[in-house]
Amino acid sequence: MKKVLIYAGTTEGRQLAEQLSQAGIPCDLWVATEYGKLVMPELSGVTVHVGRLDAEEMRAYVTEKCAETGRNDVSPAADEGVLAVVDATHPYAVLVSENIRKSLTGLDIPYFRLLRCGEEVSDIGKIQYFDNFESCASELIHTRGNILLTTGSKELPVFCQNEEVRSRLFVRILPAEENISVCRQNGICGKQILAMQGPFSTELNLALIHQFSISCLVTKEGGEHSGYADKLTAAKDAGITCFVIGNRIREEGMTLPEVFAAVTELVDERIDKPWAKTSPAKIQISLVGIGMSGATLTGEAVHALQEADMVFGAERMLEVVPEGKKTYPFYQAKDILPLLDHIQRQKNGNNYKITILFSGDTGFYSGAYKIKSELKKCNYEDIKIISGISSISYLSSAAGIPWQEAKILSMHGKSGDPELKAQLLDALFHQRETFLLVSGASDLQKIGTWLEEAGLTEIRIISGFQLSYDDEEIRMISYKEAKNTKKQGLYTLLFLNENPVPRGIVPGIADENFVRSEGSPRVPMTKEEVRALSLCKLALTENAVVYDVGSGTGSIAIECALRSPGVLVYAIEQKPEAVRLLRKNMEKFHLANIIPVEGTAPEVLKGLEPPTHVFIGGSGGRLWSILTGVWNKNPDARVVVTAVSLETIAEISHLEADFTPPEGRKLQCETVQLQVSRANQLGAYHMMKAENPVYICTMYLQKIYTK
Repeated sequence: MKKVLIYAGTTEGRQLAEQLSQAGIPCDLWVATEYGKLVMPELSGVTVHVGRLDAEEMRAYVTEKCAETGRNDVSPAADEGVLAVVDATHPYAVLVSENIRKSLTGLDIPYFRLLRCGEEVSDIGKIQYFDNFESCASELIHTRGNILLTTGSKELPVFCQNEEVRSRLFVRILPAEENISVCRQNGICGKQILAMQGPFSTELNLALIHQFSISCLVTKEGGEHSGYADKLTAAKDAGITCFVIGNRIREEGMTLPEVFAAVTELVDERIDKPWAKTSPAKIQISLVGIGMSGATLTGEAVHALQEADMVFGAERMLEVVPEGKKTYPFYQAKDILPLLDHIQRQKNGNNYKITILFSGDTGFYSGAYKIKSELKKCNYEDIKIISGISSISYLSSAAGIPWQEAKILSMHGKSGDPELKAQLLDALFHQRETFLLVSGASDLQKIGTWLEEAGLTEIRIISGFQLSYDDEEIRMISYKEAKNTKKQGLYTLLFLNENPVPRGIVPGIADENFVRSEGSPRVPMTKEEVRALSLCKLALTENAVVYDVGSGTGSIAIECALRSPGVLVYAIEQKPEAVRLLRKNMEKFHLANIIPVEGTAPEVLKGLEPPTHVFIGGSGGRLWSILTGVWNKNPDARVVVTAVSLETIAEISHLEADFTPPEGRKLQCETVQLQVSRANQLGAYHMMKAENPVYICTMYLQKIYTK
């Protein structure tokens, strides 16, 4: 049988060899170093070769494989030789890829470029991008502090040309003698050499940054298995700059599942299949929650695994699969669907059982329902969802505290999200029990800091570490212990507040509860009664996006944000002293769902997400342009304007008469006048003292419905 020739250099190359071995498709795999061979597992049908080949040597190897069989035919139709060539080298090994393509010139052998899995990175902190190693090394001359270099040993000489930069380098390399030798040859020695084998988690990267007082991290732009995202996240959490090397142009190629499907299809084409014109396979799919580990598998989950012909899931989850089953480390529809399509083409109408694994419970922050939707779009209808035991129910049972009335939140993948901080602090203030899923030690450190800043130091925390594993640990911790957590692993937390604060359901914070400026003139503030009526007119909804234009002390922004942690408020203010006061009030009320925006509307509105509600307490005579900018972003936005001057009232009147709304809409304005009088004590008597009258105008663009 023909072999697949793989030039490896990435995790994806190793994974492809593993999948081809399971499928009974033999392959020859070339790696550049002995270390590359060392990390390859022994696989049936896979022969590993070591060495760096040029284009002529690669071509000679391909033709030699055919000569061994006594045949000159190197095409896919031949019985022996090379079925296909897969280039799974590193994205930066440009010359190697060029040699591979050159070696196949004139040969009828399919070539597949296997790409590294891309990954999405958001909120990635301070980053500078460079097209090449030389430009990055030049820029390092202008930096201060220690540098963590994670680009490997091959390009190390580029970074060691400047003696001052070399003295600040801490070089992380694979623990191979040849790599350490390169370091020594370039003047890197002693504690500057960090010879380590990955994977490197965010927490480990962060630990290295702190241990060696790193000020700048240098990395190549990489894929899913490169640890690129973990490095960026660690740098962001540490507040340091990340230098990223890599042109921003994405190369063309195929994903691991696509290459595997293409190779298996080549095998199918060479096999006489009398069933090819009969009905496709009947595929039954089970989406299975495994709980936290193999120890928490339900009986139904065990049965699904025993019956499965093929199992998909993240590598950690595949550890629960019975020995001998075909497994694939894929858990996204785009990766799984090509293989299902391959199964349908080769089966003769028989039932074929597929199991896809998910951590925890399939109905609890799980990707099960998303993948179910994608499968149904491709006409896979026989889908069964099997629930698992979530870490919340497990910790609830272990702690002896029911979860039915608790607030449940997840921090997975969004530890830097201000909305999450707002939701957590809101729950901790107002709920007796709050469960939180976290990603690791760095999340606990953030939580400890948040509790300290918010004055919630009396909150009790039950920490569930590595639940259901051999090193499981369930114990009560303080905010200080959370803040100083170093132990890496999976955590689930239960917060207990014995004295929750009843949630206010209507606006109306007393004026004296806000921090006011000491000097003169004082920063203006919308008064209590006006705020209450204005918020009623604003008619906020859950998950609203609010612009508070002319925020002043932030009293309106504070009232809006307190209605729900799901409300996001952009507090827009042009005076620096007012912005400082706004931040003080945010700290006093422990609010993380307000984003101060310093500048003048409407210019500063351009970069903000579209609003659903807008409060304008001060327009600086630019009401018309502000409203135009708002409604260009979202014509359904509801606007409330307060006016105390005759000029603003006149501007509203002109707007109502002359504003041209978009086609199919008409401007609706509703204005009320509010006159408030307060009782003041004068000797033995109380006299009413009138405040200035305030006009509250509600505006929106009403849709015109025609028959």
